[in-house]
Parts: sequence; C-alpha cells; structure tokens
Amino acid sequence: MIDVTVVLLEGSLPSTSMAPLEIFSSAGTLWGTLMSEPTEQLFRVRTATVDGRRASSVVPVALAPTIALRDIEHTDLVIVPSAGMDVFAVRDRYPREIEWLVEQDKKKTTLAGICSGVALLAWGGLLDGRAATTHWGLVDRCRELFPKAQWDGDRFVTESDHILCGGGVYASIDLSLHLVERYCGHEVAVKTARSLLLETPRIWQRSHAAQPPRSAHEDEPVHRAQEWLVAHFPKEVDLDELAATVGMSPRNFARRFKAATGEAPLAYLHRLRIDAARHSLENKHRTVEEISEEVGYGDVAFFRKLFKRHTGASPRDYRARFGPRVVDEA
Repeated sequence: MIDVTVVLLEGSLPSTSMAPLEIFSSAGTLWGTLMSEPTEQLFRVRTATVDGRRASSVVPVALAPTIALRDIEHTDLVIVPSAGMDVFAVRDRYPREIEWLVEQDKKKTTLAGICSGVALLAWGGLLDGRAATTHWGLVDRCRELFPKAQWDGDRFVTESDHILCGGGVYASIDLSLHLVERYCGHEVAVKTARSLLLETPRIWQRSHAAQPPRSAHEDEPVHRAQEWLVAHFPKEVDLDELAATVGMSPRNFARRFKAATGEAPLAYLHRLRIDAARHSLENKHRTVEEISEEVGYGDVAFFRKLFKRHTGASPRDYRARFGPRVVDEA
C-alpha cells in the first residue's frame, strides 16, 4: 500500500488538499463499490500540518489533520496544496514545512506541489535545474525569484524524477489521477476518474500539456524533438526533417533518441497518438474514424490494428470498457 501525506497549509484553498485526498482514497475502492466488484485500498492517506493543529483556509473552512509533520516516520508521496498568491511570502510563512520537504527530498520521497504550493519546493531549492510549472498568473514572478528552475506556464503538469508540479487549482485533479496511474496503472486511474465523474488525465494533450513522456534525461536536442512531437503529433511528421531541425543526421538522431527515451522516434510518435486516442475514447462521443483522423491516422484500419497492439483491445472494445456512459433518453 502506498502512503500518501496531504499537507494542510494555513491560508490555502481547501480544494487543493481535498481533491487529492478524495481521489487517492477512492482509488481501488469506489469503482468496485459502485459496480459490485471486489475492492482493494491502494493508498493509505493522511493529512498533516506542521504542528498537528487545524489549518484555516481562505474560505470559511478549517481542516483538521490526522498527524503532525514531525511525527511522520515514513511516507511515499507528499502533496503540497496552494499557498496563497504571494509566492515571496511563502518563505517566511512556511519555514518549517519547507525544511520538512527538504528532508523528504533527501529520502527521494515523491513530492508534488499544486499551484502556488510549488513555491515551497522552490524555496527549498528542490526545483533547481528541474522543469516546473505553476498558475499562469504566478509564473513570471516565479521566474524572477527562482531563475534556476525551468518554468513553463503553458504546462499544467511537470515531472522530473521524484518532483512534480501542477499548474493551477484544478490541475490538482489531473496531477492526482496521473499519480494514481503512475503507481497503480492506467485501468485503475480510469476507473477512479469514472467513479468520481472526472475526465481522465489530460497529461499528453497539446493544449496545456505536461512534460513530454520519458523526458527525464539530459540530452537537450532530444528534449527539443520530444517537445516538437508533443505539439505536432496529429500532423504528418517527417522524422528526417525533425532530425535536421535539432542538428543531427537521421541515423544519429534515431540512436540518441532511443538511448534517451528508450523508444525509437517512430514508436514514440505512435505512442503519443495512441495516448491521445485513448483519452478521446475515454471522454468524448466521437466515432472511431473521427478519432483516427484527429490523432494523425488517415487509414482507420491501420489505426485499429496499432491501437489494439498498444492497448490489447480494439478502439470499440476499449470505449465500451472505459468510455463515457450513454444514457438512453425516454
């Protein structure tokens, strides 16, 4: 079982603590309860404040923790909620919380900051040299205060090793579902989202996307190629031209791309497209033909074959299992 600690901060938006709390608590249990299937608690979730006292929020709600940070001997995952709109003030408002996060970083505990809560990670130096995001209205200020981090306000989720950031208040939902998938697999994440009437994570979509998948490496030209593929995967892609764009020969590009990501460039492109198709099948009432065209495959027969190879199911069967429910009108 995975131990999750949701930190409660004085002056936070309670939804950025409560949404992760509900999602992790529901993973493995709520779907089974609703469908009369076996259940299994996958996450052990607790809430914590620095001193064990309840935390007031910016709305008329106070949250009572189950434990004090100092009394936690071990946790696998820490969620840091929003911390108000003044990211400079975070340093003086939450010094003990920042110190505790630094200690958790030394243990390689997975740390996930949401909205302005990423500033606690930044003040602890934990985002130095890492991809990071925050609310679009705060990203310029964060660039000024923390120039060593690689800020990208167009992303709503970033991930670098064991450090994750969520871009805005409701990115807490995407970030939490992403972590459920990371720990428990795609099927559990989809079932958790459906049981809570949420969209599945928008992790690889072009609009406000996350870091490209498998980007935890130091090959900068390959990073640029991944960024380009994430932004343009539905279009016709010439990988030889992409190689030239990042300053490599096609052969060298293929070698370095696979060394950095674990996949050949074409396989990586197919996976981006199939991931986008899965998201559409899970959330949208579009035909298989429309989705095939939408993600870059004009040949729907080829799309069906490739989709089944990647997921083990045809697009139609996948939608029947994971797609939105259709309610017949009387």
